[in-house]
Amino acid sequence: MQELTSEIDKLPRHIAIIMDGNGRWAKKRLLNRINGHRKGIEVARDTVRHCRELGIGCLTLYTFSKENWNRPADEVSLLMKHLEIHLRAEEKTLMEQDIRFKAIGCLSDLPAGVRGVVDSLEHVTRHNGSMVLQLALSYSGREEIVKSAREVARLVSERVLQPDEITEEIFGRYLYTAGTPDPDLLIRTSGEKRISNFLLWQIAYTEIYVSDVLWPDFTREHLLSAIADYQKRDRRFGLVKEAGTALAG
Repeated sequence: MQELTSEIDKLPRHIAIIMDGNGRWAKKRLLNRINGHRKGIEVARDTVRHCRELGIGCLTLYTFSKENWNRPADEVSLLMKHLEIHLRAEEKTLMEQDIRFKAIGCLSDLPAGVRGVVDSLEHVTRHNGSMVLQLALSYSGREEIVKSAREVARLVSERVLQPDEITEEIFGRYLYTAGTPDPDLLIRTSGEKRISNFLLWQIAYTEIYVSDVLWPDFTREHLLSAIADYQKRDRRFGLVKEAGTALAG
């Protein structure tokens, strides 16, 4: 059992997870890839519950990237079907647990059924306040940044904003995650050491934890290990404390 620091300020407010390894998990067991995705959805559900129990304020799950549309059509179709079924079944739990649901990404890409249940869950849970669950769907970090740049450029072209008035805060208003704090901790499973176009703007000072475990095998103990590791780190945000003075370094 991992020992977590009890102080509330030592818990990450926002955890983001790159849920990697579903296909490899299935291949190791001589199963179809969709079986890995199905198991991965179950693990995601458990992880949401664990984070809610721990008091994590926001959880963002990298569910489906923009690039994932390039996978075999049958696999994508089945994955979207399972996602729709799972989301429809989660409304009661989200309400009971006081969890607000949000989806981030190019949602217009989604099939009508998935888009419909996403819209419904966002509406029904909009007043819930104990935790925010964000699913990144048809998401691309680069596209998100470009989208924000276009919106700011439009304000400049309409003379609502002057170029020298553009700030990080203004730019952030037009990101998918506007209003949500940046992740404190990013977890990636399967041992891969890359960001995969996920939350590129938001993770500037995020602590990164890589687990060798494939996502369908990720348990509460693995989550606790990641949080315990995070709690041991000294987050300086580009500063170094020396003789009572904060110096850049």
